[in-house]
Amino acid sequence: MQPLGVDEPTVVGPYRLLGRLGSGGMGRVYLGRSAGGRTVAVKIVHPHFALDEEFRARFRREVEAARRVGGAWTAPVLDADPEAAVPWVATAYAAGPSLTTAVTDAGALPAHTVRVLGAGLAEALSAVHGLGLVHRDVKPSNVLLTLDGPLLIDFGIARATDGTASLTSTGVSIGSPGYMSPEQILGKGVTGAADVFSLGAVLAYAATGAQPFPGDSSAALLYKVVHEEPELGALDGELREVVESCLRKNPADRPTPAELARRLAPNGAATLVATGWLPGPLVERVSRSAVEVLNLEATGADQGSGVVGFSSPSVEATGSTGVGGGTGAGGTGALGVFGPPPVMTPTPAVPQPRDAGPEEQARPGKVSVSVAATSVPGTDGKGRRMSCTVALAVAGALAAVTVGSVFVFDLLPNRGGSDAQAGADTTHSQSPGASEAPASGSLAAYVGTWEGEGTALKGKLPIGTFRLTVKEAEKGEKLGTLRQTDLIGNVCDDVLTLKSVTAKKLVATSKGADDNHGGCNPATTTVTLTPVGDDLDYASDSEESGNPTARLSKIK
Repeated sequence: MQPLGVDEPTVVGPYRLLGRLGSGGMGRVYLGRSAGGRTVAVKIVHPHFALDEEFRARFRREVEAARRVGGAWTAPVLDADPEAAVPWVATAYAAGPSLTTAVTDAGALPAHTVRVLGAGLAEALSAVHGLGLVHRDVKPSNVLLTLDGPLLIDFGIARATDGTASLTSTGVSIGSPGYMSPEQILGKGVTGAADVFSLGAVLAYAATGAQPFPGDSSAALLYKVVHEEPELGALDGELREVVESCLRKNPADRPTPAELARRLAPNGAATLVATGWLPGPLVERVSRSAVEVLNLEATGADQGSGVVGFSSPSVEATGSTGVGGGTGAGGTGALGVFGPPPVMTPTPAVPQPRDAGPEEQARPGKVSVSVAATSVPGTDGKGRRMSCTVALAVAGALAAVTVGSVFVFDLLPNRGGSDAQAGADTTHSQSPGASEAPASGSLAAYVGTWEGEGTALKGKLPIGTFRLTVKEAEKGEKLGTLRQTDLIGNVCDDVLTLKSVTAKKLVATSKGADDNHGGCNPATTTVTLTPVGDDLDYASDSEESGNPTARLSKIK
């Protein structure tokens, strides 16, 4: 857990916030305390989602669905305000690390622990599916390890299986690569069997310490899930049989959660938990975590803290009321609103931010979400304010996926210099010799910003949106940047260097940007741009990435 930053709220509804537990594509999660002393986890959605009525409708529906889930192995929803200026939801807080943290820190879990883990999660899914719901995002980070057993959390993207009111755009996959089922990836419809596949991948990760479908990019992960068998390492015996049955490609061939639960714990998961299920180091860690929470209550939340890194500051200082009009303990400080609203009705209030002095408020590069009708450069010349129409269209389509933070990511200043923002920038300053034709030929037909959908493996695998910006360059100079935003919102930037150009073909070398995340391909490859009518055909010789191709249309 991290201390609250100066631009983060201290009160949400009736809850006093003590620290930040994490953040994701949908919002930030805080540790909170009610007036009666109950500890809760409070999720506040990203402000740009709050402005979108389609997202609000979805959030409202998901909260109602999550309130129906109350099994022994899930974290219950205790409170929520979908109608607040910035919607939030509070769930019971459980002291204990996520499965991701536990395995990352200490390696694979003992077989007995994995058996209990599988039995508890299977019972949780059985209860969820019995309500006509599908979780859709069962993964290690959504599993908590507590002394009282495993907990399945974050039903933020669960949805009813009866097909009503699905507000996600056609063709958008929701889930996490490596843990999504093949039918999720292929968009063939999702049933409870998809959660069973994800459960099998989670158990394989817990038992071996590695993903069953490893890969160095999202495209590779998605391809392996659909077409290849899992890598289960030294996993053997009954646990291997259970995992293999869960990871069958055909949904009809997988066991039901109830069948899994009976196989792993004939007398119920609770009986196995009662005899002790976590290894000693984890028991010590969970106990220490509980003590830390108690110490937070004893010392209070008003300790000094610096700004905690996040995708973008959410608000600008102003005076208003709290979330949903509530105040609560410590609710008298300055509040915040979204950026200038030239075309929107009264600016909504947002959670009360921590006090920030004039220097902090005036810090260069501090960017807010703008609701302006068009995209314009930021005041410092580095950041940009995104069109509200664009941001909200994306937010509605990919509400619960990490892509929300990806689009905010483009607003940040100083990300590898102005060239690293080629996916958003549409103007380029020219050097004194830029008006001269490059020695290798004219670039006139290629200069500009182009966008289209990319595919790999000869068009069989969708790999997201490609956005290419080309500027004038000499042979051997930087030509521009290609930004790929994959199906779940991860972003990779490739820097292009001009090799040769004619009226019929442009050839460039492509190399991953230095500040890419670990899932991007860092290798140097060759790409070709070929004019086709008013469009460009993009092709890469990267076999590791499945030889990506795209038809790009000029947008700037």
